[in-house]
Parts: sequence; structure tokens; C-alpha cells
Amino acid sequence: MHSSLMLVILIVIFAVIFDFINGFHDTATAVATSITTRALTPKNAIIICCIFNFLGAFTGTAVAKTVGDNIVSHTVTPQWVIMCVLIVSIVWNILTWYFAVPSSSSHALIGSLLGGGIAYNNSFSVINWYNLFHSVVLWLFLSPVIGFFVGYIIMNILNFILKNCKRHLVNKIFLKLQILAGAFMAFNHGGNDAQKSMGIITMSLLSGGLISSFKVPVWVVFLCALSLALGTSIGGKKIIKTMGSGMTKLTPVNGFAAQTGASLVILCATFFKAPVSTTHIITTTIMGVGASKRLKSVKWGVAKSIVWAWILTIPITAIFSALFIYAVKLFL
Repeated sequence: MHSSLMLVILIVIFAVIFDFINGFHDTATAVATSITTRALTPKNAIIICCIFNFLGAFTGTAVAKTVGDNIVSHTVTPQWVIMCVLIVSIVWNILTWYFAVPSSSSHALIGSLLGGGIAYNNSFSVINWYNLFHSVVLWLFLSPVIGFFVGYIIMNILNFILKNCKRHLVNKIFLKLQILAGAFMAFNHGGNDAQKSMGIITMSLLSGGLISSFKVPVWVVFLCALSLALGTSIGGKKIIKTMGSGMTKLTPVNGFAAQTGASLVILCATFFKAPVSTTHIITTTIMGVGASKRLKSVKWGVAKSIVWAWILTIPITAIFSALFIYAVKLFL
């Protein structure tokens, strides 16, 4: 029990670091468009993002159960493996931040968990492939596609409604509305993303025999909410630039459409207990908004490099995690 408690403490520390980096990495998810269109100053945008990320984390734990118990069971994943999974996820997040790639922290964690579970047990049967497909893989491809079309449709609806309005009036109104859209985006980001680390910590508590059923303790919810919020308070300027202006030129109404559309898709995914990538969704929603003007207005070269990062994240992190587990097993 003593060793289990010590490992849980280490896992909590690494989970907090992961959550902090996730927030740091994903600040762009909520604030990039608001800053680019000058609806908010960087300081005010990040403050709003921080507050609403924190509040959103208290909206539920269903996604946490998907991550922590429905893909790889705690019964076949000892605590030291969970710690290795977190280390690989953290390293991946730091690398993608350094190279300014809006990769998915969520899928890095899922990939690492898959690779760790398979390597430790030397078996593919430890993975619940049905849940993995329906809760992760399906949404991995579905949510960005939905995001693109939602952004495209919302922008076309707004263009139709506002076609006879003066541009300066539209900009003035949507600069204000973008603040609400950014807060809504941050709230849903917190509601989905914070639950992933909640799931991992609860998984370690179960694996160590410190709790008897998968129920996320209140202190875990608070800790994950706080670490995610603190991470977003620092922000990632490189990724903000890539997402805010690297793919298409945005106006206030474009920013509002992108943030609102992405928020709705994330909310829908959370309802279906799916741990989605908020980065993927906001990125494709921005692309959809840009495509509503004309297809050439989207910088498809930038978009192409981002798509490759999406496709490769899970298999690469799974391989890294498996190799790391095999290496650690040599010394145990």
C-alpha cells in the first residue's frame, strides 16, 4: 500500500505537468481567433480562457471514464506503466509545441496508453477495440470533418444574414460577440480536455487498490481543473500564430463563426463521452470558415502539415510508449 501511494503521488505530479502543458499547448484553441481579429488583447483573452477552462472542468467525468477505464483496463496496467505513459505524452507535447505544430494532447495520451498496455502485456487483446474505435478513432476522423462543415455552414448563414449590413458595423458587433464565443470555446475545452488527466489519475488509484470503483474524486477534478487553467494562463504564442493567421485571414465575424462552431462540436463530443482533440476541431472549423469565402483563401500547405500531425500522433506515441515500457522492463 505504501509503494502504491508513492506511485500515485508521482503519477499525480506527472498528470499535473501533463495538464499544465496541455493547457499551455491548447491556449491557442480558445484565444487564437480572438487575438488575431483584435477582439481581445492577448492578456484579456488568456484571462478569459483561464477562468472558463477552470469552470468547464467541473461539468462531468464521463470522458474521464472513457480514457481511464474503457480502452485499457486498470487491471492490466500497473501504476509504473501509467507513469511511463504520462512521461511519453509530456515529451510529445513539448516537442510539438517547440515545432509549433497544433498536435493533439488527447491523442498523444491515448496513443501512449495503447502502446504501454500492449507492451506491458505483450498482447493486443488487452485493448477494448470496440470502445477505442467508437469513442476515439471514429471521433478522431469525424470531429474535424464535422468542424469543417459546421464552420462552413455557419459562415455562409452569417454572410446571408449580414449581406446588406455595413462592414464597420458588423465588425463592431462581432468584436463584442467574439468575447462570448471565446468564453464558450474555453468552457467546452475545459469540459473535455481536463477529464483526460482525471481519467489517468483515477485509473492509477484503481490500479493501486486505493479506490474500489471508477469514480473520480473531487480533489482530482479540482487539481486537474486548476493545472489546466494555470497552463492556459501562460499560453503558446507559436501555435496561436499558426492557428490564428497561418491558415486563413480572419475578420471578427469569421472568428465568431469558428469559435461558435468548434464549441458546438466539442460539446456534442463530450455528450457522447468522446475524448476529442479540441485543437483538431478548431483548426478545421477555421478552415471551413475560410473556405466559405473561396477555397484559395485557405493556406492548404499549412493545413496539410497539420493533418499529417493528426494522422501520425497516435501510432507514433504508441510506438514510443511501447519502446519505453520495454526499456524499463529490462531494469525491473
